[in-house]
Amino acid sequence: MKDAVTNLWGIDLGGTKIEGAVLKSASSPEVLFRDRLPTESHLGYQHLLGQIQKVLAKMEMAMGYRASKIGIATPGIRDPKLGTMRNCNTTCLNGMPLRDDLEKLLGMKVNMANDANCFALAEANMGIVKEKFPHARVVFGVIMGTGVGGGVVVDGKVINGFHGIGGEWGHNILDANYGERCYCGKMGCVEKVLAGPALERYHQEIGGEKKTMKEIYENYKSGNDALAKKTIERMIHFFGLGLSVVVNILDPDVIVIGGGVGNIDLIYTEGRKSLQRYIFNDGVFETPMVHPKLGDSAGVFGAAFL
Repeated sequence: MKDAVTNLWGIDLGGTKIEGAVLKSASSPEVLFRDRLPTESHLGYQHLLGQIQKVLAKMEMAMGYRASKIGIATPGIRDPKLGTMRNCNTTCLNGMPLRDDLEKLLGMKVNMANDANCFALAEANMGIVKEKFPHARVVFGVIMGTGVGGGVVVDGKVINGFHGIGGEWGHNILDANYGERCYCGKMGCVEKVLAGPALERYHQEIGGEKKTMKEIYENYKSGNDALAKKTIERMIHFFGLGLSVVVNILDPDVIVIGGGVGNIDLIYTEGRKSLQRYIFNDGVFETPMVHPKLGDSAGVFGAAFL
């Protein structure tokens, strides 16, 4: 292929699906191929490796050549020193030398980053940031859904960090006196306060019925549900407090917010005001906070940009 050397190959290793995509180039990220297979992680680590190999075979057949390297988005992080995976909700990956095993199995160089980093990378290079803020240098990508994650992109490249935990604001402490213990070992971290399940649990604990975040927010908007009001106002308060730490350190040019909780419109109005109260800038906060453009495509596209 004439343009094979510039094509970007990526795989998103999700909890339910393994998706592969090929982009034309970094400067012209047209989608040339995209397909998926079920992850089937319940069948074990070796089976999961085999599913990745099958997705790659589909990519090779469609493109008519074999790439020399590929990017992979993972549901956890790779310890740079040990070379093993940790903090993966696809638990069969934890403790396993995933990158080394894949390089041997696939016969190609593998670059990996977690799904939040790939989300930020995709939105920076071909998503909303590229479209609306093409001169932005520092981008912070936020995911608030069943968990809370983040990714840092500087000059179009992801910052994994010395320990591989770059961008992991979800495990900063927000309220050490609240919440169940997180899998990270701490109490009251951002994820256990701001993730969807944590907000739903709080609503139930203060006397409400078991409801989804969507239901809680609809009740809040009705204006006559005191428990929903308390839940949403608490979310807004801690959103500003939690994200202010990131802004004070990175001072990003753009913040992109994804995930189910990120769809709540108040995040962009009242949440912004809350953040403005807590940052170290005399109450001035002008950084754009935007919705993502790529949806569930961000993981595999970000992987390709690795």
